[in-house]
Parts: sequence; C-alpha cells; structure tokens
Amino acid sequence: MFVHSHYRLTADKIDELNKRIKKCKKCRLSETRMNAICGEGNLNAKIMLIAQAPGEKEDREGKMFVGPSGKVLDELLNKAGIKRDEIYMTNLIKCMLPKYRKPKEDEIKACSYYLDEEIKLINPKILAPLGYYATCYIFQRYGISLPSKAGFSSVFGKLFLAKDKKILPLPHPATCLYNPEFKQDLIKSYRKLQVLLKDCKWYPVCPMKRFYEEGKLDKKWIELYCKGDWESCIRYQMEERGEQHPDWMLPDGTLDERLQKELLR
Repeated sequence: MFVHSHYRLTADKIDELNKRIKKCKKCRLSETRMNAICGEGNLNAKIMLIAQAPGEKEDREGKMFVGPSGKVLDELLNKAGIKRDEIYMTNLIKCMLPKYRKPKEDEIKACSYYLDEEIKLINPKILAPLGYYATCYIFQRYGISLPSKAGFSSVFGKLFLAKDKKILPLPHPATCLYNPEFKQDLIKSYRKLQVLLKDCKWYPVCPMKRFYEEGKLDKKWIELYCKGDWESCIRYQMEERGEQHPDWMLPDGTLDERLQKELLR
C-alpha cells in the first residue's frame, strides 16, 4: 500500500512539474521552441539518463529521443539489455537550441532547476549524463572536479561516487551519427549500465565484504566496485581467470599493507 501511494505521490508531483515546464518562459529559448520537452519513463527507475537538449523532431513531436539520436539510443540500450521503460530520461535544457548551438550559461541556470526537481522526485541510484554539458552540470552539482576539455572523453564510461548517487557519464548517442567509427566504444560504455544494476557475483565470498563489515574498509570501495562497476575490479578479473591474488589486494589492484597486517596478526 505504501509503495503504491508513494508512486502516486511521485506521479502527481512529476505531472505538476511537467505542467510548469511546458509553460516555462524563464529564458529566450521559449521564443523559438514549439514544445518544452518533459522527462519521461519509469518513475521507479534506478537509472536516469540526462541528455543535453531536444532536437528538431523532439521539439515538433513533444517527446524525447524520437529523432535520429533516439534510434541510436534504442540500439545502445538494446545491446546493454535495457528497455526504455525501465529507465527515466530527461534533458538538462528542456527546449530546442536554435541551429543546435551550444547552451548558454544563463539558459542552463534557468532550466537546471527542473532537472534538480526531477532528480529529487525520481531519486534514481544512477545518474547517466550524456555528453559534455550534461556531464559538466552533474559534476558541478555533486562537487566532482571537472577534467580539462581536451581530456574530457576520459570520464565517459567511468563510474564516480557522490553523496548517495553513482554517476556514469556516457557519450551522447549522436556521437555515432557524426563518427560511426566510435560505435563499438559507445556499446561498451552503455553496457556498463547493465553491470551497475547488479552486484558482483563474488561479493558474498569476497574479503572486501568482510573488511567492510568489520569497519576496516571504506564504503567507497564497495559502492564503486562490488556494487558498482565490478567488471573493472582487478580482483574480479583475476578471479574469473582463476589467478591467485592476496586477500589484502584492493579492487583497483593496489596492495593494502594495513589490511595485510590485520590478516597476519
């Protein structure tokens, strides 16, 4: 009963927010748009995809990801074993940017309030900002330091931890439209979404679990690896290959002397 009433409350609040988005005139983009595009998807979603802004087809039809990028997104999600109705999708900027120009600082400031509200109401575990501007905004909001513009692509497909959120920046699906040679990289990055939805199969018997429960290991290791991107855990990789590794090896492959001393006591 509580779950149903909570869902109803969230649905009502999202409807209310969406009415405000559709009528919004907080910046110059309201003068050139046909439709302000609201977020859509599962209100109980664990994953929220955050794109930059709607395109021409989205502006015309009033729905998210119905244009060429949407076709690519569907393929990427399909290869990751995720359905659209499992996730929640929204934009940093709710109106189309004329001639696909970059968003201006005051537009982001005016519009990001709606995104903040959506994050609060949906309360997903995983935020997946798509592309440069959405990632910059989410990093700033959660106090994660931004890489240089030149090295920015290094954050895509990498998991970050902030407060109660896991943040997985991903390249925007449109990348494939301009650079088809990047398609395999995008498939690999988007597959991480599926990885994040379940814990590492070795976690119940992993020494990391014991160390954490005994208060000897920081929670970040568990969230980033055991209950996060376990595929990139060195311990997991070695376990899969049947290679020996010491109990005091951390998920990133470094050896923790403090844990070693604890074990050798």
